[in-house]
Amino acid sequence: MERFSRLWNWIVWLLFFLVGFYIVFTGGQRFWSGDLHGLLQDAKESVQRVCQQEFARCLYPGLFLECMEEEEADSISDWYIERVMAMHPLYRLLQGSCQNEGLENASTYEMLVTGGVHDENELDETGQEYDMEALAQAENEKEAERRYQEEQQEMEEVQEEVPEEKPAAVTAGTIYNMEELSDFDYLFGSFYTLDKTTSITPEDLNAEVLLSKDMTIDKETEGPQILIYHTHSQEGFVDSVPGDNSTTIVGVGEYLAQLLRERGYEVMHVTSVYDLVDGKLDRNEAYSKAQKEISGILEEYPSIQSVIDLHRDGVAEGTRLVTEIGGKTMARFMFFNGLSRTKKNGPIDYLYNPYIEDNLALTLQLKLMSEQYYPGLARNIYLRSLRYNLHLSDKALLIEVGAQTNTLQEMLNTMEPLSDILDKVFDP
Repeated sequence: MERFSRLWNWIVWLLFFLVGFYIVFTGGQRFWSGDLHGLLQDAKESVQRVCQQEFARCLYPGLFLECMEEEEADSISDWYIERVMAMHPLYRLLQGSCQNEGLENASTYEMLVTGGVHDENELDETGQEYDMEALAQAENEKEAERRYQEEQQEMEEVQEEVPEEKPAAVTAGTIYNMEELSDFDYLFGSFYTLDKTTSITPEDLNAEVLLSKDMTIDKETEGPQILIYHTHSQEGFVDSVPGDNSTTIVGVGEYLAQLLRERGYEVMHVTSVYDLVDGKLDRNEAYSKAQKEISGILEEYPSIQSVIDLHRDGVAEGTRLVTEIGGKTMARFMFFNGLSRTKKNGPIDYLYNPYIEDNLALTLQLKLMSEQYYPGLARNIYLRSLRYNLHLSDKALLIEVGAQTNTLQEMLNTMEPLSDILDKVFDP
């Protein structure tokens, strides 16, 4: 009996083994075709699905309440994952970007990820509320500054491309009539260059008013009648000799003073230095220092009727401001007006100038006189935002003659027609 029982157990285990082998063998053939890569890919997708399900279940467990109302999903898990991910803002942004072929602004995505936009109730690192208006204004100013720098760079590149400024040849001077000059657009476009920092209106450039102003000087007045000085006394030229002021703008000013004296004016030439500090070039306080000394001189000599600040311009090294008159090469010059006004904030109260209209009248009259007798010699009148000590006199002038690329002789040659132009306005 015992032997029979053992035999029966062996038969049963053999049957179990054969059935198990059959199930395993047929099941493997059924569910795996031998494609190991496909099997691994399916396993990967299964793991991803499980992870997404768990992630979604943690964030939005309440969505299972609506699962019975949806009929389009293949399964509850598919519906659940699709519904959860569709609600996420980053997922919607990504989907919109794909649908629009990548036209979505990348900065928007970055803003959402990093939290770059401040909520109106959010506090900064100091515990204070963000001033959204101030932040927006600061951003606008930063962008305006960037654009301004780009425009300045473009202007410098244009200057470098133009190696020499050559005025068009004019055989005879031009006399402009009042009808032409009364047209603001014509007047401004023909005779002025406006700096980006300031603005001008038709009321400021009323030709009839400006040309009717009396800019004459009484030569009979005892004492000096014209004062010439140099806020930037260290301005030199291509052939200036270091340490020799006679070869700088100071020497040019002395020659202009001499020519005006020959025409009957008593001229004071101030050669003080305002742009050196401890022997080094420093122009930060030059205008303030000049104002202090020149104001004292004007109080001491009330006979002075015109104050001329003589400069030279600064241009790209390849630019030469020259023209030829009477067989002589001359440095072109430019009259300069400060309007004490910025485009952004309007009048600058602390730089008040009661003589702005008189200053504009004098430069316009001189410019028209130059075009009549020495066409092409004077550049356009330059208008800028600050004051430049033009408040010291109703006949105050800032004249920029030539540039650092001119020779001393070209500068001296220009003083001859310039003195004639001044005389034609001061003593017509």
